[in-house]
Amino acid sequence: MKVFIGIAFAGILAALGSALLFLLRDKGTTNRTVNALTVRVALSVTLLAIIWFSWWMGWIHPRSY
Repeated sequence: MKVFIGIAFAGILAALGSALLFLLRDKGTTNRTVNALTVRVALSVTLLAIIWFSWWMGWIHPRSY
């Protein structure tokens, strides 16, 4: 599960970085920035849903220190 979360975070950061790159290069003339940010939001929501579902099913447990 840790590897999956790490890969998902890397994907989220990659989508955010590509959105910044498209914003600087295109200067608002294309929809590539919006598409990259849409992918980032979709990845974030999916990751949150998977973590919540895994907790609900008992596959992962929160740590209390």
